[in-house]
Amino acid sequence: ALPISLTRRAKKHSVLSAVVLKWSRSRNRYERQGLLVEEDALEKAEEECLADQEIRELRREREAELREEQDQLYVRSFAMRIRELFPRCPQGREKVIAAHACRKYSDRVGRSSAAKRFDEEAVTLAVAAHVRHRETEYDELISRGFERFEARAMVRKKVEITLEKWCSP
Repeated sequence: ALPISLTRRAKKHSVLSAVVLKWSRSRNRYERQGLLVEEDALEKAEEECLADQEIRELRREREAELREEQDQLYVRSFAMRIRELFPRCPQGREKVIAAHACRKYSDRVGRSSAAKRFDEEAVTLAVAAHVRHRETEYDELISRGFERFEARAMVRKKVEITLEKWCSP
């Protein structure tokens, strides 16, 4: 995959440039295929990209490290919010819940916008999901063929009781 900077630089160095389009019958529209530039401009752009390739790679690595640090801070903050709302939650369990609920690209409640504001309802949903899977026979019911809504209904009372225990100071 060529870096976006190659396209940008090639266009900058080329007197003439044209966007290459191709008709897509399946989508019923033109789709961009690339950019047509002068050969000299492309060569010069490639040289520039090669010259600063290491710098761009270092920057990407630093940015990835920063994102990872920010993510770890978010998960720790989420765990602190769990501990705040559920002070009698077993020690260390808040970290397990937060790590699971906040897993990147998981579409779990910990990645919702409400959770990122540490909204009480979102945090409670994450804890309830943990309790449902770890403190009840929910997974066993699912494996025996019960539908999710049926299994949830069967364990709802136990989840509520556990959440109440973990809430009370």
